[in-house]
Amino acid sequence: MKIRDITNYLEEIAPLHYQEDYDNSGLLTGNLEDDAEGVLITLDCTEEVVNEAINKKFNLIVAHHPLIFNPLKKITGSNFVERTLIKALKNNIAIYSIHTNLDNVYNGVNSKIAEKLDLINCEILLPKNKLVKQLVVYCPPTHSDALKEAMLDNGAGTFKNYDHCSFSIYGQGTFRPKKGSSPFIGDIGVEHRSEEIRLEFFIKKGFENSLIKVMKDNHPYEQIAYQMYTLDNISDDVGAGMIGELSNEIESDKFLKIIKDKMQTSCIRYTSLLKKKIKYVAICGGSGSFLLEQAKNKKADIFISSDFKYHEFFNSDGKIIIADIGHFESEQFTKELIYDFLSKKFTKFAVQLSNVNTNPINYL
Repeated sequence: MKIRDITNYLEEIAPLHYQEDYDNSGLLTGNLEDDAEGVLITLDCTEEVVNEAINKKFNLIVAHHPLIFNPLKKITGSNFVERTLIKALKNNIAIYSIHTNLDNVYNGVNSKIAEKLDLINCEILLPKNKLVKQLVVYCPPTHSDALKEAMLDNGAGTFKNYDHCSFSIYGQGTFRPKKGSSPFIGDIGVEHRSEEIRLEFFIKKGFENSLIKVMKDNHPYEQIAYQMYTLDNISDDVGAGMIGELSNEIESDKFLKIIKDKMQTSCIRYTSLLKKKIKYVAICGGSGSFLLEQAKNKKADIFISSDFKYHEFFNSDGKIIIADIGHFESEQFTKELIYDFLSKKFTKFAVQLSNVNTNPINYL
């Protein structure tokens, strides 16, 4: 099995185009064509984690956080990022990051937190849009059915819980073949009019190139007129954060203790317990302050996340409880999530959780 087989599977679960613009998910070091000798899963990739991979004779590290996040102008070993990279490269260890793309899928990071807190009826807190495109192409009636079938069989026309979605309309096309062309119909230098069918398909972002190839392989024209549009449709199963509910209301002070226990954190920074009982819970693994207004709009009683700055706590504005449980603590179970994905898919392959605690923060 190649490293590519593992990364391809991870990208089926969390496509790279789901990541945020600032992110750097994907393969950071290594060769996709190398044989995979074992996968070590970690939240952060550090020198100690690379040493663990070396000792286990594993050549692939899957980390949630990207080791390379900011641009590097040199690699001299002057900081932990550079030293970790040098050690990985010297020992032929591939490092793969699955970060905000895993945050943004429904069964990703936030779903794992919801599972830990026993939340039900969960939905994405801030769904993404512009993940669906529309392909429009013109084709003679003699070939339209074959073209449509080929497109639909290769994944075009998928929209939420439906597939094989398409639209067709008849019209008249005109063109005049110029010298040097090889027209499917018509004569050089003579304007030709013919019946054509306008075919429209939904296209998932990330599949544009492969489906354009299918279109070209199954279209009779020498030069094909087509358009690709980005749609504003909201994708309910992709986006930031999550909101769910408790099966029964729980007193707020008691729920804080449940959070502390279930999320295995020694410290929760929280605002005034203005809500006596908790029913609706918004969550975001990692830095989630950007979702506070969305959590308030969704009428959440409490928002559980991390990395709130002092002045941002005032933004609860008497409408919601903010509970900052720590960045590492909010995402620590992501390791389990990735392990479950890989161990169930590759049942006869070595997949292990790192034993290294990469949390850089200590509490007294």
